[in-house]
Amino acid sequence: MKIRLRIILVVLPVVIVALTLAQAASYFSARSGITRIAQVFFNYKSSELEKYAIGQWALLTEYDLTDRPEMVEAAKNSVLLYAEGIILSDTEIILSLDNEGNIDMATSPLIFLPGEVDRIMEILHEGMEGIFRANFSGRERVFTFFYFSPFDRYILVTEDAITFYREANRITYQTIISLLISSAAAVFLLIVFARHLIKPLERVARAMDGISRGGELSSRVEVEYPDETGELSTSFNMMVSELETAYSKIKRYAFDAVLAGKKEQRIRRIFQKYVPKEVIDRFFASPDSMLVGENRELAVLFSDIRSFTTISERMAPDDLVSSLNRYFSGQVDIIMNRNGIIDKYIGDAIMAFWGAPVMHSDDALQSLLSGLEMVESINGFNEKQRQLDKPEFHVGIGISYGTVTVGNIGSERKMDYTVIGDMVNLASRMEGLTKIYNSDLLISESLYEKVKNELGDNKTHNLSFRLLDTVAVKGKTKGVKIYTVKSRSSFTENEEKAWAYHNKGMELYYKKNFNEALRYFNEVIKLLPGDFNGTTLLERCKKYSSSPPPPDWIGVEKMETK
Repeated sequence: MKIRLRIILVVLPVVIVALTLAQAASYFSARSGITRIAQVFFNYKSSELEKYAIGQWALLTEYDLTDRPEMVEAAKNSVLLYAEGIILSDTEIILSLDNEGNIDMATSPLIFLPGEVDRIMEILHEGMEGIFRANFSGRERVFTFFYFSPFDRYILVTEDAITFYREANRITYQTIISLLISSAAAVFLLIVFARHLIKPLERVARAMDGISRGGELSSRVEVEYPDETGELSTSFNMMVSELETAYSKIKRYAFDAVLAGKKEQRIRRIFQKYVPKEVIDRFFASPDSMLVGENRELAVLFSDIRSFTTISERMAPDDLVSSLNRYFSGQVDIIMNRNGIIDKYIGDAIMAFWGAPVMHSDDALQSLLSGLEMVESINGFNEKQRQLDKPEFHVGIGISYGTVTVGNIGSERKMDYTVIGDMVNLASRMEGLTKIYNSDLLISESLYEKVKNELGDNKTHNLSFRLLDTVAVKGKTKGVKIYTVKSRSSFTENEEKAWAYHNKGMELYYKKNFNEALRYFNEVIKLLPGDFNGTTLLERCKKYSSSPPPPDWIGVEKMETK
């Protein structure tokens, strides 16, 4: 075998392998990155459409329009218009299917061929998440979906598979062509210059050894003479230059991969606005555990703006949004600064909880202090509203404590990290009772007891509690004591005395000693003329003094409204 052929057979595989590895690394990095970004954007578009649909339904719910078919149809049309607005290509289609696979609405005409709808419904009923493939009208398409229960429809965002993977396929073709051209060029150069590699092999070998040890691809063989040695050195330098170019591409695509990772982190930070950071961290640490709910003792808070419908009618939409954003910013900061988790916004209402996913020893106390700060912060907010000549906001806050189920609750297609249970309903009822008892803040008996436990023998705490009543909220027969609470630093001298008289009067009231209780409630009215709760209990004692309640009376007031 001639040395020239031997050199070609030795060097050519090295060059081809290096080029192949470089192109393969570039290909897989680029294709993976582009496909991932396309999938993330596809899922993000589906998520935005779902949030818009939820928003439309929330509007119907807020104004009690869910039982009016024409308004529900208008909401569906609004969702369809929004879907048409976010379509970015001629081949993209957004449609909704009922449980039988019938098309309810679609942004473009679409007819299923026999057998296609069965496969699609099989995927939908399996309830998996991600990007799926199926045939639509005889063409393969990719799609993602979510189930929107208010409309009882599956919403699909679908794109033609060829269009969806167009950029990734283009990278495939470019990589193959580039590899073929590079390989052909390498073969051509080796054939042309192989005859010049006979004598200077030793020097080239030494140079290659230096490059392999030092890893510095910028090294070159010096061209000393215009003969075979010079030709050999030139071809060697060209080969190293090609390798350096390939290595530069690898580094560039590696940088692109890092950049894609940064984008993922940025997307993760964006989702932290919708899902608590602790929940996201816990999910990445143990995804399977997040699919299982657990029973925990939590504090749950509901806050609502009084007469918000009236306020909204008096304000321009942009002014209303601006005021709401300032209101929510202040209230949410207070909750989160005290380890609370914002569960959700329900129109103008806020639902929050303490004790999950991270539990603290003073969650009940922190929830109560949050409620007090929220009430107090409204004064500063309303001062700004008055300066802007805008309506003032008044809130009612209810807090309770007890066992709830907490976790990712929903379906595999759509989940929320939230809490459910009777105690959650009780906290909501507490907020509703603030209107009846003319109080900004009401807490349940369970929260009162838990806070007392957390405070223990701490005599320096600055809280004072006032027992207002024992009520059976709508749907319940068992009564619970409800309290209001204030910071002693905000008390007047009369308030401090009046609250003490009121609590003593309540003790006598529950013992059916109504005449004696009357004396204490009279003192409350003297100290706080017009006090709503003192007046209410005074009137009850007068009534029961002249007409005693039945023997089984235990002081429970039954509520017929929420």
